[in-house]
Amino acid sequence: MSQAFDVVVVGAGAAGLMCAIRAGQRGRTVLVLEHAEKVGKKILISGGGRCNFTNLETRPEAFLSDNSHFCKSALARYTQHDFIALVDRHRIAWHEKTLGQLFCDGSARQIVAMLLAECAAVGVDVRTAHRITAIDKADRFAVHSDKGAFTATAVVLATGGLSIPKMGATGFAHDIARRFGLKVTQTRPALVPLTAGVPELAGVSLPVMARCGKAAFREAMLFTHRGLSGPAILQLSSYWQPGREISIDLLPDLDAVRFLEERRRARPKAERRTILAEVMPQRLAAVAAEEPAERLNDWRLTPTGTEGYAKAEVTLGGVDTNELSSRTMAARRVPGLFVIGEAVDVTGWLGGYNFQWAWSSGWAAGEAV
Repeated sequence: MSQAFDVVVVGAGAAGLMCAIRAGQRGRTVLVLEHAEKVGKKILISGGGRCNFTNLETRPEAFLSDNSHFCKSALARYTQHDFIALVDRHRIAWHEKTLGQLFCDGSARQIVAMLLAECAAVGVDVRTAHRITAIDKADRFAVHSDKGAFTATAVVLATGGLSIPKMGATGFAHDIARRFGLKVTQTRPALVPLTAGVPELAGVSLPVMARCGKAAFREAMLFTHRGLSGPAILQLSSYWQPGREISIDLLPDLDAVRFLEERRRARPKAERRTILAEVMPQRLAAVAAEEPAERLNDWRLTPTGTEGYAKAEVTLGGVDTNELSSRTMAARRVPGLFVIGEAVDVTGWLGGYNFQWAWSSGWAAGEAV
């Protein structure tokens, strides 16, 4: 015998829990099924365990999608300020780091506890360690799991993307979407370190301006054993494609040619590496001293690849936005099926943007189921 609900949400991450909360507040009977042993695993590891839960600067321009307009409706209807108000109601202390990024003062566990408390308040049934084996639809949806079957008028796919497979990430939402005839755009790792043949400077970090095409990010860059990482590179990775060149300004506040000429006049006996060590890490200065000065403001290289989904914070691409209503996240051709969060072809910048998309898209679906 299957149990009947109004809504079954598949996936107890940020988007799924927000959707369940909103649907529950509207009087729906809601079941959330999670294949892992506990909910919100990605929330718990984010922001070094402090959860970078949103960004004050959230705006549509900070999201990548084949349809740049798609994210606008959900982001406008449930904003970063709405989520901050929820966090404040639960008396969770937070602080702003750089560039509008908001973090818990304490632990990411507070955000998960808040979401579960909100679910409990409206009678949402959250069940973990349920592996779903199939979803099909006659007049109602039937969701089959290794712990039994459930029926529902609406099913919400909220199982995320392919990034960080060791945490249980799979292409489940994409597979189910395809089974129901929805198109899925090409996916690839995003917010991910780039591999490249660079000088052996692992551990060296400095502020840079990194560019790829029209995209430019001014943040820290980190040399690794395999290439380049750090916020500037992670941001750029979402725009980079194999074979493309990137440009890095290692001295974004200085005209390197002019700086070196002025310092040479002021300190004619100083070695070039000594002068450069005034404005960049010593180990990098030793390597940079061998380069033409103009290259320091425009160091060009072509990465060999990325470190893949294992190191990617998110998945670029997903369920094609042409298949979904931007207002409700409902599949246009499958009544009652919704797709939210990272499973959709909407990818935010680093720094809380992807969490805000999860809250906003989850809320939009929760309003409609």
